Amino acid sequence: MNVTLIRYTPAPQELVALAGKLCYSPSTLDELAEGIAEHDQTKYLNKLTDMGHLSPVEHVSFTFGIEGVSRALLAQITRHRIASFSVQSQRYVKGSGLLVVMPPTIYADPVMTEEYLCLMETAEGFYKKCLERGIPAEDARYGTLQGGMTSIMMTMNARELLHFFSLRCCNRAQWEIRNLADEMLFLCRQVAPELFKKAGCACMRGEKCPEGKMTCGKPRRNDAEVQK
Repeated sequence: MNVTLIRYTPAPQELVALAGKLCYSPSTLDELAEGIAEHDQTKYLNKLTDMGHLSPVEHVSFTFGIEGVSRALLAQITRHRIASFSVQSQRYVKGSGLLVVMPPTIYADPVMTEEYLCLMETAEGFYKKCLERGIPAEDARYGTLQGGMTSIMMTMNARELLHFFSLRCCNRAQWEIRNLADEMLFLCRQVAPELFKKAGCACMRGEKCPEGKMTCGKPRRNDAEVQK
């Protein structure tokens, strides 16, 4: 998996502070912007998030490049509908070799690893034979499997990212999308540390796990587990 932060709203924390202060002040935008530039906004951003006033957070967005992930992950991440996605097309981009994601539990079992790779090779062989016989790639792809790799470009605003991290950083999230969420959170904290300081699942925020009887019982740390 390779995750990069391609673009993000410039000065994201200042922009959130500006939007928040506008809601409570009679000052002009120019006056507010000048005051924000002169002072550290850490306390104010903490106040906004503690109040649950998150509409200002929607004004900043982050665009990620995500490579080397499975089609199984794609099916999960596109459930987050307040986001924009561009995905490598299986209609126009023909497969070029056996590139698959190997689940750790399968990799830990030598017998199942061999069977998994055989299955993937069979699917790849079917795909190539279809193309050789003139079947369009858009139809040949029906024989491919969810373990095949793909590439995604995704844009989310910061509020949706906070929601995404609250769900997908959890130990009970599926392992691949949890690893992706950890990588994305690490990158977000590099450019907007105060916005994402309390990001993550409930236990990472020091809150009670919402999973009830289904809790994993193994709380995650907020910082150490999302560092490179």
